[in-house]
Amino acid sequence: MSKERLYLFDTTLRDGAQTAGIEFSLEDKISVTALLEQLGVDYIEGGYPGANVIDDKFFAESRTRDANFTAFGMTKRSGRSVGNDPGVQAILNSAADAACFVGKSWDRQVEIALEITPEQNLHNLTETISAAIEAGKEVLIDCEHFFDGFKSNSTYALKFVAAAHKAGARWVVLCDTNGGTMPAEIQSIVAEVLKVVPGDHLGIHAHDDTGQAVANTLAAVTAGVRQIQGTLNGIGERCGNANLVTLIPTLMLKPGFADRFEIGVHADQLARLTSISRAFDDLLNRAPARQSPYVGTSAFATKAGIHASALAKDFSSYEHVPPETVGNERSIMVSQQAGKSNLLTALKRHGITLAKDDPRLEKLLRLVKEREARGYSYDGADASFALLAHGVLGSLPTFFEVESYRASVERRHNARGEQITVTEAVVKIRIGDDLFMSVAEGNGPVNALDLAMRKDLGGFSARIADLELVDFKVRILDGGTGAVTRVLIESRDSTGERWYTIGVSPNIIDASFEALYESITYKLMKTELA
Repeated sequence: MSKERLYLFDTTLRDGAQTAGIEFSLEDKISVTALLEQLGVDYIEGGYPGANVIDDKFFAESRTRDANFTAFGMTKRSGRSVGNDPGVQAILNSAADAACFVGKSWDRQVEIALEITPEQNLHNLTETISAAIEAGKEVLIDCEHFFDGFKSNSTYALKFVAAAHKAGARWVVLCDTNGGTMPAEIQSIVAEVLKVVPGDHLGIHAHDDTGQAVANTLAAVTAGVRQIQGTLNGIGERCGNANLVTLIPTLMLKPGFADRFEIGVHADQLARLTSISRAFDDLLNRAPARQSPYVGTSAFATKAGIHASALAKDFSSYEHVPPETVGNERSIMVSQQAGKSNLLTALKRHGITLAKDDPRLEKLLRLVKEREARGYSYDGADASFALLAHGVLGSLPTFFEVESYRASVERRHNARGEQITVTEAVVKIRIGDDLFMSVAEGNGPVNALDLAMRKDLGGFSARIADLELVDFKVRILDGGTGAVTRVLIESRDSTGERWYTIGVSPNIIDASFEALYESITYKLMKTELA
Protein backbone atom coordinates (compact mmCIF):
# COMPACT_ATOMS: atom_id res chain seq x y z
CA MET A 1 0.00 0.00 0.00
CA SER A 2 1.39 3.40 -0.98
CA LYS A 3 2.14 5.83 1.82
CA GLU A 4 0.79 9.34 2.15
CA ARG A 5 3.28 12.18 1.78
CA LEU A 6 3.88 14.57 4.66
CA TYR A 7 5.64 17.87 3.95
CA LEU A 8 8.12 19.49 6.34
CA PHE A 9 8.17 23.27 6.63
CA ASP A 10 11.07 24.72 8.60
CA THR A 11 10.68 28.17 10.16
CA THR A 12 13.94 28.27 12.15
CA LEU A 13 15.13 31.42 10.37
CA ARG A 14 11.81 33.24 10.82
CA ASP A 15 9.81 32.10 13.84
CA GLY A 16 12.93 30.64 15.44
CA ALA A 17 14.55 34.07 15.17
CA GLN A 18 11.99 35.28 17.73
CA THR A 19 13.88 33.32 20.40
CA ALA A 20 15.22 35.57 23.15
CA GLY A 21 18.99 35.94 22.76
CA ILE A 22 19.17 34.68 19.16
CA GLU A 23 20.05 37.01 16.29
CA PHE A 24 20.90 35.53 12.89
CA SER A 25 23.44 37.33 10.73
CA LEU A 26 23.33 36.93 6.95
CA GLU A 27 26.13 34.37 7.16
CA ASP A 28 24.27 32.52 9.92
CA LYS A 29 21.19 32.29 7.70
CA ILE A 30 23.23 30.90 4.82
CA SER A 31 24.83 28.32 7.14
CA VAL A 32 21.51 27.23 8.68
CA THR A 33 20.00 26.89 5.21
CA ALA A 34 22.84 24.53 4.29
CA LEU A 35 22.13 22.42 7.39
CA LEU A 36 18.43 22.26 6.53
CA GLU A 37 19.21 21.22 2.96
CA GLN A 38 21.33 18.38 4.35
CA LEU A 39 18.38 17.30 6.47
CA GLY A 40 15.93 17.26 3.56
CA VAL A 41 13.05 19.54 4.58
CA ASP A 42 10.59 20.61 1.89
CA TYR A 43 10.27 24.31 2.74
CA ILE A 44 12.74 26.74 4.30
CA GLU A 45 11.17 29.95 5.56
CA GLY A 46 14.11 32.34 5.50
CA GLY A 47 12.64 35.44 7.10
CA TYR A 48 10.65 38.57 6.42
CA PRO A 49 11.82 40.60 3.40
CA GLY A 50 11.16 44.29 3.87
CA ALA A 51 11.41 44.00 7.65
CA ASN A 52 15.19 44.45 8.01
CA VAL A 53 18.40 44.79 6.01
CA ILE A 54 19.60 41.23 6.66
CA ASP A 55 16.42 39.65 5.32
CA ASP A 56 16.44 41.98 2.32
CA LYS A 57 19.95 40.77 1.44
CA PHE A 58 19.03 37.14 2.14
CA PHE A 59 16.09 37.27 -0.25
CA ALA A 60 17.99 39.15 -2.95
CA GLU A 61 18.91 35.78 -4.49
CA SER A 62 17.76 32.18 -4.29
CA ARG A 63 19.34 30.41 -1.33
CA THR A 64 18.13 26.82 -1.65
CA ARG A 65 18.98 23.93 -3.92
CA ASP A 66 16.13 21.48 -3.26
CA ALA A 67 13.78 23.05 -0.70
CA ASN A 68 11.15 25.65 -1.56
CA PHE A 69 12.68 28.99 -0.57
CA THR A 70 9.91 30.74 1.36
CA ALA A 71 9.37 34.37 2.38
CA PHE A 72 7.13 35.43 5.24
CA GLY A 73 4.91 38.50 5.53
CA MET A 74 1.48 39.85 6.35
CA THR A 75 -1.61 40.03 4.19
CA LYS A 76 -2.21 43.47 2.71
CA ARG A 77 -3.36 46.30 4.91
CA SER A 78 -6.81 47.80 4.64
CA GLY A 79 -7.12 51.09 2.83
CA ARG A 80 -4.50 50.38 0.20
CA SER A 81 -4.15 48.15 -2.83
CA VAL A 82 -1.78 45.18 -3.02
CA GLY A 83 0.38 47.17 -5.43
CA ASN A 84 0.74 49.98 -2.88
CA ASP A 85 1.48 47.73 0.11
CA PRO A 86 5.27 47.73 0.58
CA GLY A 87 5.22 44.63 2.78
CA VAL A 88 3.42 42.50 0.21
CA GLN A 89 5.51 43.90 -2.64
CA ALA A 90 8.76 43.06 -0.83
CA ILE A 91 7.70 39.42 -0.80
CA LEU A 92 6.40 39.35 -4.38
CA ASN A 93 9.62 40.94 -5.67
CA SER A 94 11.92 38.68 -3.64
CA ALA A 95 13.77 35.63 -4.95
CA ALA A 96 11.50 33.35 -2.91
CA ASP A 97 9.71 30.41 -4.56
CA ALA A 98 6.86 30.52 -2.05
CA ALA A 99 5.14 33.20 0.02
CA CYS A 100 3.74 32.53 3.48
CA PHE A 101 1.31 35.24 4.59
CA VAL A 102 -0.02 35.48 8.11
CA GLY A 103 -3.62 36.54 8.60
CA LYS A 104 -5.80 36.75 11.68
CA SER A 105 -8.45 34.03 11.83
CA TRP A 106 -9.90 35.09 15.20
CA ASP A 107 -12.60 37.72 14.70
CA ARG A 108 -11.85 39.27 18.08
CA GLN A 109 -8.23 39.88 17.08
CA VAL A 110 -9.37 41.30 13.75
CA GLU A 111 -11.58 43.89 15.43
CA ILE A 112 -9.27 44.75 18.35
CA ALA A 113 -5.78 44.53 16.84
CA LEU A 114 -6.46 45.42 13.19
CA GLU A 115 -9.47 47.65 13.88
CA ILE A 116 -11.26 46.44 10.74
CA THR A 117 -14.35 44.34 10.15
CA PRO A 118 -14.13 40.55 9.75
CA GLU A 119 -15.33 40.90 6.13
CA GLN A 120 -12.59 43.42 5.34
CA ASN A 121 -10.10 40.94 6.76
CA LEU A 122 -11.34 38.23 4.36
CA HIS A 123 -11.11 40.68 1.45
CA ASN A 124 -7.48 41.49 2.33
CA LEU A 125 -6.74 37.78 2.54
CA THR A 126 -8.11 36.87 -0.88
CA GLU A 127 -6.60 39.93 -2.60
CA THR A 128 -3.15 39.04 -1.24
CA ILE A 129 -3.40 35.42 -2.33
CA SER A 130 -4.48 36.39 -5.84
CA ALA A 131 -1.59 38.85 -6.23
CA ALA A 132 0.97 36.31 -5.02
CA ILE A 133 -0.31 33.61 -7.38
CA GLU A 134 -0.21 36.09 -10.25
CA ALA A 135 3.44 36.84 -9.30
CA GLY A 136 4.25 33.13 -9.66
CA LYS A 137 4.59 32.30 -5.97
CA GLU A 138 3.30 29.20 -4.24
CA VAL A 139 1.07 30.56 -1.48
CA LEU A 140 0.77 29.48 2.14
CA ILE A 141 -1.51 31.13 4.69
CA ASP A 142 -0.67 31.01 8.40
CA CYS A 143 -4.02 31.27 10.21
CA GLU A 144 -2.92 33.16 13.30
CA HIS A 145 -4.74 32.33 16.57
CA PHE A 146 -6.75 29.70 14.68
CA PHE A 147 -7.50 27.33 17.56
CA ASP A 148 -8.37 30.09 20.03
CA GLY A 149 -10.42 31.72 17.29
CA PHE A 150 -12.24 28.47 16.57
CA LYS A 151 -13.13 28.04 20.25
CA SER A 152 -14.40 31.62 20.33
CA ASN A 153 -16.23 31.74 16.98
CA SER A 154 -15.91 28.58 14.91
CA THR A 155 -18.06 29.97 12.11
CA TYR A 156 -15.64 32.81 11.33
CA ALA A 157 -12.50 30.71 11.83
CA LEU A 158 -13.80 28.15 9.32
CA LYS A 159 -14.88 30.92 6.94
CA PHE A 160 -11.31 32.29 7.00
CA VAL A 161 -9.80 28.87 6.27
CA ALA A 162 -12.28 28.18 3.46
CA ALA A 163 -11.68 31.61 1.90
CA ALA A 164 -7.90 31.02 1.83
CA HIS A 165 -8.32 27.64 0.17
CA LYS A 166 -10.88 28.90 -2.35
CA ALA A 167 -8.60 31.84 -3.30
CA GLY A 168 -5.88 29.37 -4.30
CA ALA A 169 -3.58 28.94 -1.29
CA ARG A 170 -1.60 25.70 -1.64
CA TRP A 171 -1.41 25.31 2.13
CA VAL A 172 -3.70 26.66 4.84
CA VAL A 173 -1.79 26.36 8.12
CA LEU A 174 -3.63 26.10 11.44
CA CYS A 175 -1.61 27.99 14.07
CA ASP A 176 -1.79 27.38 17.80
CA THR A 177 -0.30 30.83 18.30
CA ASN A 178 -0.62 30.96 22.09
CA GLY A 179 0.45 27.33 22.49
CA GLY A 180 -2.29 26.47 24.95
CA THR A 181 -4.43 23.99 23.01
CA MET A 182 -4.49 20.36 24.16
CA PRO A 183 -3.84 17.41 21.78
CA ALA A 184 -7.42 16.12 22.06
CA GLU A 185 -8.71 19.60 21.16
CA ILE A 186 -6.35 19.75 18.19
CA GLN A 187 -7.67 16.45 16.89
CA SER A 188 -11.35 17.32 17.25
CA ILE A 189 -10.97 20.83 15.76
CA VAL A 190 -8.96 19.54 12.78
CA ALA A 191 -11.77 17.05 12.15
CA GLU A 192 -14.15 20.00 11.78
CA VAL A 193 -11.74 21.87 9.47
CA LEU A 194 -11.53 18.84 7.20
CA LYS A 195 -15.20 19.37 6.37
CA VAL A 196 -14.30 22.61 4.52
CA VAL A 197 -10.67 22.06 3.38
CA PRO A 198 -9.04 18.72 2.39
CA GLY A 199 -6.17 17.48 4.56
CA ASP A 200 -3.61 17.58 1.76
CA HIS A 201 -3.99 21.37 1.82
CA LEU A 202 -3.77 21.75 5.61
CA GLY A 203 -0.75 22.39 7.82
CA ILE A 204 -0.11 22.63 11.57
CA HIS A 205 2.00 25.25 13.38
CA ALA A 206 2.30 24.45 17.10
CA HIS A 207 3.98 26.33 19.96
CA ASP A 208 5.34 24.63 23.05
CA ASP A 209 3.85 26.69 25.87
CA THR A 210 2.41 23.59 27.53
CA GLY A 211 5.28 21.33 26.48
CA GLN A 212 3.04 19.63 23.91
CA ALA A 213 4.02 21.16 20.56
CA VAL A 214 5.28 17.80 19.25
CA ALA A 215 2.23 15.97 20.64
CA ASN A 216 -0.11 18.56 19.12
CA THR A 217 1.62 18.26 15.76
CA LEU A 218 1.29 14.47 15.78
CA ALA A 219 -2.35 14.79 16.83
CA ALA A 220 -2.98 17.07 13.86
CA VAL A 221 -1.28 14.63 11.49
CA THR A 222 -3.36 11.77 12.90
CA ALA A 223 -6.46 13.88 12.36
CA GLY A 224 -5.58 14.60 8.74
CA VAL A 225 -3.21 17.56 8.15
CA ARG A 226 -0.34 16.89 5.77
CA GLN A 227 2.12 19.74 6.34
CA ILE A 228 4.17 20.14 9.51
CA GLN A 229 5.80 23.39 10.59
CA GLY A 230 8.59 23.49 13.15
CA THR A 231 12.15 24.54 13.91
CA LEU A 232 15.56 23.00 14.50
CA ASN A 233 15.91 22.00 18.17
CA GLY A 234 12.51 23.57 18.84
CA ILE A 235 13.71 27.17 19.09
CA GLY A 236 11.09 29.90 18.94
CA GLU A 237 9.49 32.69 20.90
CA ARG A 238 8.47 32.13 24.52
CA CYS A 239 8.73 28.35 25.06
CA GLY A 240 9.60 27.48 21.47
CA ASN A 241 8.03 25.79 18.45
CA ALA A 242 7.42 22.16 17.51
CA ASN A 243 10.83 20.50 17.36
CA LEU A 244 11.52 19.04 13.91
CA VAL A 245 14.53 17.18 15.32
CA THR A 246 12.08 15.18 17.47
CA LEU A 247 9.27 14.97 14.90
CA ILE A 248 11.34 13.68 11.98
CA PRO A 249 12.59 10.45 13.62
CA THR A 250 9.19 9.88 15.22
CA LEU A 251 7.53 10.04 11.80
CA MET A 252 10.19 7.80 10.24
CA LEU A 253 10.68 5.21 12.95
CA LYS A 254 7.48 4.88 14.98
CA PRO A 255 4.59 2.51 14.09
CA GLY A 256 1.41 4.36 13.27
CA PHE A 257 3.39 7.01 11.42
CA ALA A 258 6.24 5.19 9.63
CA ASP A 259 3.85 2.65 8.11
CA ARG A 260 1.33 5.29 6.97
CA PHE A 261 3.44 8.26 5.90
CA GLU A 262 6.61 9.20 4.10
CA ILE A 263 8.60 12.43 4.27
CA GLY A 264 11.38 13.90 2.16
CA VAL A 265 14.09 12.81 4.62
CA HIS A 266 15.95 9.60 3.72
CA ALA A 267 17.61 7.10 6.05
CA ASP A 268 21.10 8.43 5.36
CA GLN A 269 19.92 11.96 6.18
CA LEU A 270 18.25 10.71 9.37
CA ALA A 271 21.61 9.21 10.35
CA ARG A 272 23.03 12.76 10.31
CA LEU A 273 20.30 14.16 12.57
CA THR A 274 22.40 14.25 15.75
CA SER A 275 25.30 15.89 13.95
CA ILE A 276 23.02 18.51 12.36
CA SER A 277 21.30 19.26 15.68
CA ARG A 278 24.61 19.74 17.49
CA ALA A 279 26.13 21.73 14.64
CA PHE A 280 23.15 24.09 14.88
CA ASP A 281 23.72 24.53 18.62
CA ASP A 282 27.39 25.23 17.91
CA LEU A 283 26.35 27.90 15.42
CA LEU A 284 24.11 29.42 18.12
CA ASN A 285 27.13 29.27 20.47
CA ARG A 286 25.25 27.28 23.09
CA ALA A 287 25.60 23.85 24.67
CA PRO A 288 23.33 21.13 23.23
CA ALA A 289 20.61 19.97 25.63
CA ARG A 290 21.85 16.65 27.02
CA GLN A 291 18.35 15.22 27.44
CA SER A 292 16.96 16.11 24.03
CA PRO A 293 14.94 13.21 22.60
CA TYR A 294 16.84 11.12 20.04
CA VAL A 295 19.89 13.44 19.73
CA GLY A 296 20.92 14.34 23.30
CA THR A 297 24.05 12.84 24.80
CA SER A 298 21.82 11.29 27.49
CA ALA A 299 19.20 9.99 25.04
CA PHE A 300 20.86 6.55 24.95
CA ALA A 301 22.85 6.75 28.19
CA THR A 302 22.50 4.06 30.84
CA LYS A 303 24.33 3.96 34.17
CA ALA A 304 25.88 0.79 35.51
CA GLY A 305 23.63 -1.69 37.28
CA ILE A 306 20.75 -3.91 36.28
CA HIS A 307 19.85 -1.66 33.32
CA ALA A 308 23.36 -1.83 31.93
CA SER A 309 23.40 -5.58 32.44
CA ALA A 310 20.12 -6.01 30.57
CA LEU A 311 21.30 -3.64 27.85
CA ALA A 312 24.41 -5.72 27.33
CA LYS A 313 22.23 -8.73 26.58
CA ASP A 314 19.59 -6.94 24.51
CA PHE A 315 19.92 -3.32 23.38
CA SER A 316 16.17 -2.98 22.91
CA SER A 317 15.68 -3.48 26.67
CA TYR A 318 16.21 0.23 27.31
CA GLU A 319 16.43 1.76 23.81
CA HIS A 320 13.24 2.61 21.94
CA VAL A 321 15.15 2.89 18.63
CA PRO A 322 18.72 1.95 17.66
CA PRO A 323 20.81 5.09 18.37
CA GLU A 324 22.75 4.80 15.10
CA THR A 325 19.55 5.37 13.09
CA VAL A 326 19.64 9.02 14.23
CA GLY A 327 23.44 9.30 14.33
CA ASN A 328 23.64 9.07 18.11
CA GLU A 329 25.40 6.45 20.24
CA ARG A 330 24.94 4.65 23.51
CA SER A 331 27.28 5.93 26.15
CA ILE A 332 27.88 2.84 28.27
CA MET A 333 30.99 0.85 27.37
CA VAL A 334 29.18 -2.35 26.44
CA SER A 335 30.28 -2.03 22.82
CA GLN A 336 32.04 0.63 20.82
CA GLN A 337 30.35 -0.51 17.63
CA ALA A 338 27.94 2.46 17.53
CA GLY A 339 30.81 4.91 17.95
CA LYS A 340 32.72 3.27 15.14
CA SER A 341 29.66 3.30 12.91
CA ASN A 342 29.34 7.05 13.37
CA LEU A 343 33.01 7.54 12.60
CA LEU A 344 32.77 5.44 9.44
CA THR A 345 29.84 7.58 8.28
CA ALA A 346 31.74 10.79 9.02
CA LEU A 347 34.87 9.50 7.28
CA LYS A 348 32.85 8.55 4.21
CA ARG A 349 31.73 12.19 3.86
CA HIS A 350 35.39 13.06 3.37
CA GLY A 351 36.06 10.29 0.87
CA ILE A 352 37.79 8.03 3.41
CA THR A 353 36.82 4.36 3.47
CA LEU A 354 38.00 2.04 6.24
CA ALA A 355 37.06 -1.46 7.33
CA LYS A 356 35.28 -1.75 10.69
CA ASP A 357 38.15 -3.84 12.07
CA ASP A 358 40.89 -1.44 10.94
CA PRO A 359 42.99 -0.72 14.09
CA ARG A 360 43.38 2.92 13.00
CA LEU A 361 39.65 3.36 13.46
CA GLU A 362 39.98 2.38 17.11
CA LYS A 363 42.85 4.85 17.49
CA LEU A 364 40.82 7.65 15.89
CA LEU A 365 37.82 6.88 18.10
CA ARG A 366 39.96 7.08 21.25
CA LEU A 367 41.48 10.36 20.10
CA VAL A 368 38.09 11.91 19.32
CA LYS A 369 36.74 10.86 22.74
CA GLU A 370 39.84 12.20 24.47
CA ARG A 371 39.65 15.54 22.69
CA GLU A 372 35.91 15.86 23.29
CA ALA A 373 36.60 15.41 27.01
CA ARG A 374 38.96 18.42 26.74
CA GLY A 375 36.26 20.58 25.14
CA TYR A 376 36.45 19.88 21.40
CA SER A 377 33.19 19.30 19.51
CA TYR A 378 33.48 17.91 16.00
CA ASP A 379 29.76 17.88 15.19
CA GLY A 380 30.02 21.56 14.26
CA ALA A 381 33.63 21.48 13.01
CA ASP A 382 33.73 18.95 10.19
CA ALA A 383 36.91 20.37 8.63
CA SER A 384 38.82 19.93 11.90
CA PHE A 385 37.54 16.35 12.07
CA ALA A 386 38.80 15.71 8.52
CA LEU A 387 42.27 17.01 9.46
CA LEU A 388 42.31 14.91 12.63
CA ALA A 389 41.33 11.80 10.67
CA HIS A 390 43.91 12.36 7.94
CA GLY A 391 46.53 12.93 10.66
CA VAL A 392 45.75 9.60 12.36
CA LEU A 393 45.65 7.79 9.01
CA GLY A 394 48.98 9.31 7.94
CA SER A 395 47.47 10.99 4.88
CA LEU A 396 47.75 14.63 5.99
CA PRO A 397 50.51 16.50 4.11
CA THR A 398 52.77 18.84 6.09
CA PHE A 399 52.31 22.13 4.25
CA PHE A 400 53.98 24.40 6.80
CA GLU A 401 54.90 24.48 10.47
CA VAL A 402 54.42 27.39 12.85
CA GLU A 403 57.59 27.78 14.89
CA SER A 404 56.30 30.63 17.03
CA TYR A 405 53.88 33.52 17.12
CA ARG A 406 53.30 36.62 19.19
CA ALA A 407 50.38 39.01 19.43
CA SER A 408 50.39 42.31 21.27
CA VAL A 409 47.64 44.80 21.99
CA GLU A 410 48.53 48.38 22.87
CA ARG A 411 46.05 51.02 23.93
CA ARG A 412 47.40 54.56 23.62
CA HIS A 413 46.69 58.09 22.44
CA ASN A 414 47.56 59.06 18.90
CA ALA A 415 49.01 62.39 17.72
CA ARG A 416 45.54 63.97 17.86
CA GLY A 417 45.03 62.89 21.45
CA GLU A 418 42.46 60.21 20.54
CA GLN A 419 42.53 56.91 22.39
CA ILE A 420 43.20 54.06 19.97
CA THR A 421 44.00 50.35 20.14
CA VAL A 422 46.83 48.98 18.01
CA THR A 423 47.20 45.22 17.56
CA GLU A 424 50.30 43.63 16.05
CA ALA A 425 51.13 39.99 15.34
CA VAL A 426 54.41 38.29 14.45
CA VAL A 427 54.39 34.74 13.05
CA LYS A 428 57.42 32.57 12.21
CA ILE A 429 56.60 29.83 9.70
CA ARG A 430 58.83 27.06 8.34
CA ILE A 431 58.16 25.68 4.85
CA GLY A 432 60.62 22.93 4.07
CA ASP A 433 64.06 24.36 4.82
CA ASP A 434 62.90 27.98 4.58
CA LEU A 435 61.93 30.10 7.57
CA PHE A 436 59.59 33.04 7.04
CA MET A 437 58.69 35.76 9.51
CA SER A 438 55.64 37.92 8.90
CA VAL A 439 54.38 40.96 10.78
CA ALA A 440 50.88 42.41 10.44
CA GLU A 441 48.57 44.85 12.16
CA GLY A 442 44.89 44.01 12.39
CA ASN A 443 41.53 44.70 13.91
CA GLY A 444 42.26 42.76 17.09
CA PRO A 445 44.70 39.90 17.75
CA VAL A 446 42.82 37.25 15.77
CA ASN A 447 42.63 39.37 12.63
CA ALA A 448 46.32 40.37 13.02
CA LEU A 449 47.40 36.72 13.39
CA ASP A 450 45.31 35.73 10.38
CA LEU A 451 46.87 38.45 8.21
CA ALA A 452 50.38 37.65 9.42
CA MET A 453 50.04 33.89 8.92
CA ARG A 454 48.77 34.13 5.36
CA LYS A 455 51.03 37.07 4.43
CA ASP A 456 53.87 34.91 3.22
CA LEU A 457 53.32 31.17 2.78
CA GLY A 458 55.73 30.88 -0.10
CA GLY A 459 54.29 28.83 -2.95
CA PHE A 460 51.12 28.21 -0.97
CA SER A 461 50.06 31.87 -0.88
CA ALA A 462 48.30 31.75 -4.24
CA ARG A 463 46.30 28.69 -3.15
CA ILE A 464 44.70 30.51 -0.22
CA ALA A 465 44.13 33.84 -1.98
CA ASP A 466 40.36 33.27 -2.07
CA LEU A 467 40.14 32.04 1.52
CA GLU A 468 37.84 34.23 3.60
CA LEU A 469 37.01 34.02 7.29
CA VAL A 470 33.24 34.46 7.57
CA ASP A 471 32.44 34.06 11.24
CA PHE A 472 34.18 33.75 14.59
CA LYS A 473 32.46 32.42 17.72
CA VAL A 474 33.85 32.10 21.23
CA ARG A 475 32.37 29.98 23.98
CA ILE A 476 33.51 29.68 27.59
CA LEU A 477 33.32 26.03 28.67
CA ASP A 478 33.87 26.60 32.39
CA GLY A 479 33.17 29.63 34.51
CA GLY A 480 35.67 32.38 35.28
CA THR A 481 38.26 34.37 33.34
CA GLY A 482 40.73 31.46 33.50
CA ALA A 483 38.28 29.01 31.96
CA VAL A 484 38.81 26.79 28.94
CA THR A 485 37.74 28.57 25.75
CA ARG A 486 36.36 27.03 22.57
CA VAL A 487 36.65 28.96 19.31
CA LEU A 488 34.72 28.04 16.17
CA ILE A 489 35.70 29.67 12.87
CA GLU A 490 33.66 29.53 9.67
CA SER A 491 35.53 29.93 6.39
CA ARG A 492 34.67 29.92 2.71
CA ASP A 493 36.37 30.21 -0.67
CA SER A 494 35.46 31.14 -4.23
CA THR A 495 33.90 27.72 -4.86
CA GLY A 496 31.16 28.61 -2.36
CA GLU A 497 32.12 25.80 0.02
CA ARG A 498 32.01 26.64 3.71
CA TRP A 499 33.84 24.80 6.45
CA TYR A 500 34.26 25.02 10.20
CA THR A 501 37.37 24.58 12.32
CA ILE A 502 37.77 24.49 16.07
CA GLY A 503 40.36 25.44 18.66
CA VAL A 504 40.34 24.80 22.42
CA SER A 505 42.65 26.28 25.03
CA PRO A 506 42.62 28.12 28.36
CA ASN A 507 44.08 30.98 26.30
CA ILE A 508 41.61 32.54 23.85
CA ILE A 509 44.42 33.57 21.48
CA ASP A 510 45.82 30.01 21.41
CA ALA A 511 42.36 28.60 20.70
CA SER A 512 41.81 31.16 17.93
CA PHE A 513 45.20 30.49 16.38
CA GLU A 514 44.57 26.73 16.35
CA ALA A 515 41.26 27.23 14.50
CA LEU A 516 42.92 29.66 12.06
CA TYR A 517 45.78 27.28 11.39
CA GLU A 518 43.37 24.41 10.70
CA SER A 519 41.24 26.55 8.39
CA ILE A 520 44.26 27.35 6.22
CA THR A 521 45.48 23.74 6.35
CA TYR A 522 42.07 22.45 5.29
CA LYS A 523 42.02 24.87 2.35
CA LEU A 524 45.48 23.71 1.28
CA MET A 525 44.46 20.04 1.61
CA LYS A 526 41.37 20.80 -0.50
CA THR A 527 43.46 22.32 -3.28
CA GLU A 528 46.02 19.50 -3.01
CA LEU A 529 43.31 16.88 -3.55
CA ALA A 530 41.87 18.93 -6.42
